[in-house]
Amino acid sequence: MNNKLRFASLQSGSNGNCLYVESGDVRLLFDAGLTGLQTKQRLESFGVDILTVQAVIISHAHDDHIRYAGVLQRQYNLPIWMTPGAFQKVRTTGRLGNISTPHLFGCGETLTFGMVNVETFPTTHDAPEGVCFVVDNSSVRLGIMTDLGSRFLGLREIIATLDGIYLESNYDPEMLENGIYSDVLKQRIRSGHGHLSNVEAAELLSLSGNRLRWACLGHLSAKNNTPATALETHRTILEQTNSGRALPLHIAPRYEVSEMLEL
Repeated sequence: MNNKLRFASLQSGSNGNCLYVESGDVRLLFDAGLTGLQTKQRLESFGVDILTVQAVIISHAHDDHIRYAGVLQRQYNLPIWMTPGAFQKVRTTGRLGNISTPHLFGCGETLTFGMVNVETFPTTHDAPEGVCFVVDNSSVRLGIMTDLGSRFLGLREIIATLDGIYLESNYDPEMLENGIYSDVLKQRIRSGHGHLSNVEAAELLSLSGNRLRWACLGHLSAKNNTPATALETHRTILEQTNSGRALPLHIAPRYEVSEMLEL
């Protein structure tokens, strides 16, 4: 069996999120923020046929993560997985159009696809029954940690078990404070139900131990962050607190695919 695990971001940010994970013959998408054609074409850039994807697993019901789930089901017959809370939210809005009842899973449930397990963990983000994920193929563990809301109890311990991580690093506190957003929106972002800042994300990584091989920073704000700012903050904090260990850092682009990362 091929125990390698491959990961790529097809797009990352409030304009739409979609992630790809592959291990052996298991191929999974996380979130559905791209059109069907965009998703198909970006998978093809890695030599992946969208029709070979076994599941689209939704983290939560915000539009940039779930907008095209119905399209992916109707166009490509892809099975959609989400929590009952997420499904109830989108069903009442009718946002997904004509969609069959998805596969429903509870927060904290482990999903199994072939030899790959997807562990789910509840977040404090402001969406009903939102979750983050750990993908485990029995050899390596990949965390998909976005729209967390806060550094909730147990998160640090989860990260300490990972070999690779996709982690939200949404905003620079100074840029947010001095930016154009309303005070209400600023408070929502930095509350315990919004997003992690560069500093908060970097501090999590600095306490993760030595198991991590790499981190990919994602969901960067277009108005309150830049890739350079995020990387500088992470490198500074990691150098100060992580015994000089240089953890490889990558950025998930806002408008295009990332590189394919491997564990």
